[in-house]
Amino acid sequence: MIPLELLAPAKNLECGIAAIDHGADAVYIGAQRFGARAAAGNSVDDIRQLCDYARPYGVKVYVTVNTIIYDDELDDTRRLLDELAQAGVDAILVQDMALLSPHSPRSSFLVPPSSIKLHASTQTDNRTAEKVAWLRDLGFSRVVLARELSIDEIRTIHEAVPDVELEVFVHGALCVSYSGLCYASQYCFHRSANRGECAQFCRMAFDLVDSDGHVVEHDRHLLSLRDMNQLQNLEALAEAGATSFKIEGRLKDAGYVKNVTAAYSQALDALVRRHPDRYRRASRGRVAYTFTPNLEKTFNRGYTTYFAHGRQPDIACFDTPKAMGEFVGTVKELRRDAFTVAGTAAFANGDGLCFLDDSRQLQGFRVNRAEGNRLYPQHMPEGLRPGLRLYRNSDQAFDRLLARPSAERKIPITLSLQPTADGFRLRGVSADGVSDVSVSMTIAHQTAEKPQHDNIVRQLTKLGGTPYTCSAVDLPADFPYFIPSSLLAEMRRQLVELLSRNEERVTRKEDTPGSDNSRSSLLAPRSSNIVPPSSLLVPRDKHLSNIANHVAARFYGVDHPTAYELHPTKDAVLMQCRHCLRYALGYCAKHGGRRPTWREPLFLRLGDGRRFRLEFDCRNCQMNLYADAILT
Repeated sequence: MIPLELLAPAKNLECGIAAIDHGADAVYIGAQRFGARAAAGNSVDDIRQLCDYARPYGVKVYVTVNTIIYDDELDDTRRLLDELAQAGVDAILVQDMALLSPHSPRSSFLVPPSSIKLHASTQTDNRTAEKVAWLRDLGFSRVVLARELSIDEIRTIHEAVPDVELEVFVHGALCVSYSGLCYASQYCFHRSANRGECAQFCRMAFDLVDSDGHVVEHDRHLLSLRDMNQLQNLEALAEAGATSFKIEGRLKDAGYVKNVTAAYSQALDALVRRHPDRYRRASRGRVAYTFTPNLEKTFNRGYTTYFAHGRQPDIACFDTPKAMGEFVGTVKELRRDAFTVAGTAAFANGDGLCFLDDSRQLQGFRVNRAEGNRLYPQHMPEGLRPGLRLYRNSDQAFDRLLARPSAERKIPITLSLQPTADGFRLRGVSADGVSDVSVSMTIAHQTAEKPQHDNIVRQLTKLGGTPYTCSAVDLPADFPYFIPSSLLAEMRRQLVELLSRNEERVTRKEDTPGSDNSRSSLLAPRSSNIVPPSSLLVPRDKHLSNIANHVAARFYGVDHPTAYELHPTKDAVLMQCRHCLRYALGYCAKHGGRRPTWREPLFLRLGDGRRFRLEFDCRNCQMNLYADAILT
């Protein structure tokens, strides 16, 4: 059967544990340095604790080491990888090829194949079968595909390269540029997206102007995309060949992680139930929730399936880059210090509401007091009028649910106690059939003076604080022996220890070459004579290929590091986007749009006058963004 993995983000140890408790099969987390979210770093000790917590459930822990690395950072990176191997992580996500370069003097044990797998980060711009095959040949067991790919494109890649795991994003924030190919933040703010320091250039407001200076769109968030939501496409993605479904959000809090992980975990469980002979979950344990997940109640900019089913017209939200939340009704009536809402939503004191005013600007406010559908804000917001649509971006009742313990994950086991010639044997079998272990104790048999059944069951099932729960105890109703409670507790403790060790052993076995439980093989042999495909480099701009150190330069066969961060040029492509403003505004000739009235080239203009030229590469259905030195 094919294991399906739900991969959840962890901003920190708390979020990682929350992800596991709420149904994740794997967690990805950043170390102190060299992750694509510099603000979400964690100590190796915290990562070790997360690995220890994850292990009994068969949950994997992946660490992001997916930035470009400068020459003076290589030694620190090597030390970090050694520490992560000791901590027990299962894989690292990589962008910089210096980490596996045959020219690196320590490459043979930087990433030991026996303990840590290599995953090619989406930062390596993975959108073709050729690129995925090349990465596989380098030793990557998994490739994280570009967010922009359609389900059909994913299927094509899987059919061409079936022996590598494909990881796809299914939920969360979207970058407007192909990952790894965005230099706008570095250009404008000297904060590199390839160094984990993106300044969110794409969430800013722009004017769209033509070559004659005519304003086509004024003060709009033209590059700000909605958030991805593929909850309804999980089965199609699995059928296309994806095995790992990734939730974005390493800067999100534990409430976000709980809600989104629970929603997707339940959806994957339903998928497995529909196809029990084809799919299984990649980890173990059953989760009981104290709440009903609702993706509308979690931070989102409005949802899109992006390019899953081809190009769509509503992937961006030009009005605001902020979270609007769930629609809760329309304004019905205004009073001096209150207003009523037409709708069925229930409100609570402290709820955060928002609306788009007549200028299409987002206005937000807090509810001071809620009396049914009559709301008393702390201050009556300007621009509020009857008929406006209201959204809730902070639900106090839901947040309180998530602030408390909201899920419990346990591995069901069946216990049986049998007498032996010189004592007793306690056997534990997990419900999924993964573990079947026994412990024996030598003790003289004593006939009980009164029934012991209830006490034995009570002592053996005290599994609180462990990953296990007892679903049944096989013990004859007329069991004639007396066993001290202390001995029962000791047998139970030893059994739990054996179960945990067995889970770890089974997990390692499933990762060995030839295992029937995995869609891919272990690391392929590394080649020292790989010639990178042209798709590794930005078309026409070889200097943008993210080569930031001399080890990577030798790997790619160039004389010196050529990364944009080290050698910025005036004519650089700052972004490559599948999002196209011509299409979004209804002027794409290829898709039957109307004839434009402007004169190209078009420019995006910031409030400070900086301009960025747009190039529409219709052959590749792509929009490129360039720096423009002219200030207006």
